Amino acid sequence: MCPSGACERRPPNPLEETPMSSKPRDHDGHFGEPGGPGNPSGLPPWSVPGAPAGTVPAGAAGGLSGVAHTAAGHAPVVPSLPPAERARLDAVFRDTLARGIHGLCFSPYLEGQQPGSQIGEAQIRERLAVVKPHARWVRSFSCTDGHEQTPRIAHEMGLKTLVGAWLGTDREINAREMAGAIAVARAGHADIVAVGNEVLLREDLSEDELIACLREVKAALPGVPVGYVDAYFLFEKHPRIAAECDVVMTNCYPFWEGCPREQALPYMQTMLARTREAAPGKRILISETGWPDQGSAFHGAVPGREAAMQYFVDTAAWAEREGIEWFHFAAFDEAWKVGAEGDVGAFWGLWDKDARPKFA
Repeated sequence: MCPSGACERRPPNPLEETPMSSKPRDHDGHFGEPGGPGNPSGLPPWSVPGAPAGTVPAGAAGGLSGVAHTAAGHAPVVPSLPPAERARLDAVFRDTLARGIHGLCFSPYLEGQQPGSQIGEAQIRERLAVVKPHARWVRSFSCTDGHEQTPRIAHEMGLKTLVGAWLGTDREINAREMAGAIAVARAGHADIVAVGNEVLLREDLSEDELIACLREVKAALPGVPVGYVDAYFLFEKHPRIAAECDVVMTNCYPFWEGCPREQALPYMQTMLARTREAAPGKRILISETGWPDQGSAFHGAVPGREAAMQYFVDTAAWAEREGIEWFHFAAFDEAWKVGAEGDVGAFWGLWDKDARPKFA
């Protein structure tokens, strides 16, 4: 996703003649469209391997246990949990957040700010103070417009940093971003550097151009792990990119592939497994994953408070059990993202746009 840049992420239009799954510029629906690229079987990609053709497991679209469906073409209606189950979920969520997770995706935007706004140190400190008790790492997305201060302040607070240089189509801005990331790392404030986020997904740079950027930053930062962030399937398509990375960072969004929440964790696990197969021997981390609590449904994926909480606790428990490095998207809601991703774009945070806890 694009907390600090102008990426295009829009839901597939079922009326388009060409399915969105065939357009790598758009993350939404890429391999998730039954019958689309990478999934010629016509089954939902989260179906049980080896299941007979045409079957859908409990929890998948069309076969949701306990999920009522509206008229054809409309999203399923997910009933609320019974009070006792909701109380258990509340308790597990509070405990998980209190114990802390590996990492949070962090953008410090306040109301009325958006990419291009100048970000001040005070607001970065204020927002980092909110997340500090709940994560060991923070991921930042840019090293210009004041965002280059985030890693230093995070280190001062005892947090580790995944520092992003935002790359796009503007070569001058790209040069400033890379120079900013190099300066941050040389000052000792970058534990990992990410050169670009979903650049191939948006088709902002060619593979060769991205490799040149990676090599430039790696040459400038011996001893600092350097890598690239993109949707999991793009590392399959671009093995040269994976080979250049010290760290391969994969964005995994079952929601944006229309996967029902009940099947989201195992489907996300297949995304990670595919990344591992595409990058054998590499350090791999999940750089983004999450679930929105409000907004429009996307095929079988329905936003909701309980769904967002359950996805968070399920992912955290699995990651802790398996020793997975992962970053939850996101720390805070960002109102500006409605324009980029539709109404659902503004509601991925654990805290709202004013830094108030949403699920307490």
